[in-house]
Amino acid sequence: MSKLLSTLALALASSLALPVVAQTPAYPNTTNPYLKNVPAPAPNPMTLLPKGTGAMKDAIPWAMSATPTAEQKKQLMKAMIPMMANMGLNIRDVMNYMTTKYQAKAGVSFDDVVESMKLRANQLNLKLVGHSPMIKDMQAVLGDTTSPRMEVFHFCDIAAGREIMKLVPEAIVYLPCRIAVMEDNNKNVWVLTLDWDMAWLDSINGSMGITPELAKMALDIRDKMDNVMRAGANGDL
Repeated sequence: MSKLLSTLALALASSLALPVVAQTPAYPNTTNPYLKNVPAPAPNPMTLLPKGTGAMKDAIPWAMSATPTAEQKKQLMKAMIPMMANMGLNIRDVMNYMTTKYQAKAGVSFDDVVESMKLRANQLNLKLVGHSPMIKDMQAVLGDTTSPRMEVFHFCDIAAGREIMKLVPEAIVYLPCRIAVMEDNNKNVWVLTLDWDMAWLDSINGSMGITPELAKMALDIRDKMDNVMRAGANGDL
């Protein structure tokens, strides 16, 4: 044991006494032979995601953002979906959380809902710019006589829509705003739309760059849409 300790002490002393140059690895350009069979670490998928485009106040009006690649989109969804899956949510649950919907009152028919919506939209200066009677297409093209009635109505606030698209041109894919009227399996009538609630942004630092002006316009549209939907569900004339 004493001989081993002496040898270790001598080796330590010798290494400390060597000039700095002698401490340079003998094979600086080679990999560790003990690690040659260890696979290289996988790249961090988050590095594949696109970088932010900066403050919204600096956005150039009507300028399209750089198009993300298919891989970047996939990595973003792969980063988000596991959280939902871990909560036990399926695709029906996710779509349900993304939807605002009201059931029509008892005695309010499908046509009553539609008429009330049109009247209220006109009062709020929301223009009806389109109508998609989906059930008629299903009947004509597919010969389907069993699906419940469903129709989609397209509304637009021209001034607010222009200002939103000026800052975020890609928002055009969500415009004009759509309200669906649909029967369920029990023939109950429902009024549905994409949830425009932006309250969750209040908990995010910087509100993801949304300017107060843009937020005000989006909330104004949401309030008008909600007003129209409630009028339809209540059968207000």
